[in-house]
Amino acid sequence: MAKEKPAPPPLDVALRHSRQTLGLVFETHRGLTIAMAALAVVSGLLPAAIAWAGRMLVDAVERAAVDPSARETVAWLVLAELGLVLAANACARGQRTATSLLGALVAERVNERILEKALGLDLADYENPKLYDELTKARREASYRPLGHVEHLIGLFSNALTMLSLGAVLATLSFWALLALALASVPAFFAELSFDKDAFRLFSWKSEESRKQNYYEMVITNAAHAKEVKLFGLGPMFLAKYRAIFWKLWKEDRDLAIRRGLYGFLLGEIGTLAFYSLYGLVALRAARSEITLGEMTMYLAAFRQGQVALRELLGGVSGVLDDRLYLQTLLGFLEHRGHERPDGGAVIGPDPADGVRFENVSFAYPGSDKPVLAGITLHLPPRHKLALVGENGAGKTTLIKLMTRLYRPTGGRVLLDGLDLESWNEEVLRRRIGVIFQDFVQYQLTVGENIGVGDASGIDDPAQLEAAAEKGGAKEVIESLPKGYATQLGKWFDDGRELSLGQWQKIALARAFMRTTADVLVLDEPTASMDAEAEAKIFARFRQLAADKTTVLISHRFSTVRMADTIAVLHDGNIEELGSHDELVMKNGRYARLFTLQAQGYR
Repeated sequence: MAKEKPAPPPLDVALRHSRQTLGLVFETHRGLTIAMAALAVVSGLLPAAIAWAGRMLVDAVERAAVDPSARETVAWLVLAELGLVLAANACARGQRTATSLLGALVAERVNERILEKALGLDLADYENPKLYDELTKARREASYRPLGHVEHLIGLFSNALTMLSLGAVLATLSFWALLALALASVPAFFAELSFDKDAFRLFSWKSEESRKQNYYEMVITNAAHAKEVKLFGLGPMFLAKYRAIFWKLWKEDRDLAIRRGLYGFLLGEIGTLAFYSLYGLVALRAARSEITLGEMTMYLAAFRQGQVALRELLGGVSGVLDDRLYLQTLLGFLEHRGHERPDGGAVIGPDPADGVRFENVSFAYPGSDKPVLAGITLHLPPRHKLALVGENGAGKTTLIKLMTRLYRPTGGRVLLDGLDLESWNEEVLRRRIGVIFQDFVQYQLTVGENIGVGDASGIDDPAQLEAAAEKGGAKEVIESLPKGYATQLGKWFDDGRELSLGQWQKIALARAFMRTTADVLVLDEPTASMDAEAEAKIFARFRQLAADKTTVLISHRFSTVRMADTIAVLHDGNIEELGSHDELVMKNGRYARLFTLQAQGYR
């Protein structure tokens, strides 16, 4: 089924978005915003003044031809018109300067608002394709669209003033001249309005396709994908997908552009016919001496400038309407509530001896009827070591994301020290937990910063960094690097050093040990990329290093999990078996079968 193209937002919503955008720009820099508006007012009145000065000058020249004493008046009128033109040029230059200065400030403010909003979203929000589309589109045009909208609004006001002042001039010639000016550009305007609606729907409809195109481009050009792209010969396939989307979207744009250009040309010629009709009328009246040459000059200049102002006025309206899509996306994203919930204020629980407790916890992703976890009940007393075992997709990582409040349960609750996680202050809760995920981030930062992000408050503390590196087994890796903790990692920046995946994992493990305030340690496949010797060294010290911490460990290696106090075997989102290694082997269930299969691989 074809995807339905969305309609533009209703007028009341569009007006509210315009007010919000004006307020945002005004708050960014009041002085520059007021300067832009003031210069727009002056610019709106000057064209009529220049047309009037032109009339006075031509009439004075005509008088001076028969009366030499009028020549001084000609000189003064030339200077007066020059002053008005210079003022118009100064206003135009001033508006451009103010816009340039304000543009960078507004772009920065909007980007900061977007980033602040992004920081406040739940992990589930990032996994929502629609919201991620909004985030991408909001960031893409943040550098120019909000200020551009305000420019359109100020331009509307300025051109409206120009139209009023020039209209007053033309009204002295004929009511019909004024009506001709107003009607000449109306057909083109409504055509543009219709095309803007089509462009709005097209832009909305193709946003997901554009995101796919950006993804294919990223796969081809990103260093992280280069090995597989080259080895498997994937380049031509992704390039073909990229091209297919481009041509699909281009054909839509082409058809719209052709229709817009053709109708725009035909309807625009109505304005030209209207001008020359008035030209003939004014010339005929001047030839009959019904008006002076100066008046003829003034009327023609006023009508010509009025046409320009009207086109710009109607174009401004079209621009304002065209901005609706972006403003709806930006402000809709900034107003998004989604999965955000009020942060609790608790900094301590009523029963510190209770540890971590799952009570009938269930979880399903938004929009999905199938639960990832169902009815999980589990208790981890303080300093208890729990291992989670199960096939991929059994719900192990989801369980620890609930435990760290990256996800919120859709049923049941998770407690720490006898208090629901929802009631904890987020910052305090985060400092209680140290985590390394299997898909840990390889930051394009120095070694010290890569470790230090585990606890940003200690990122500049050499002693804390060294202690964490020692616990994570990263000390030898760091000592082999040319600048030690100051070595730049990754290839994005100059002098960057790339590490093996196993070395990166040691850095990430050290990051988990940075959080010295943490009494809960969560390790998701912490040694999956390490060699056997490195893994043996890490876990030989693991119980000692984590002796005073509640620990949750996910691993597919049974040599690792057997040292846990309790092992939970997850299957299809449920805890199928629970007990120590010896107890589960004796049960001869799923754990025993998996353990035997893995053990046979080492015989």
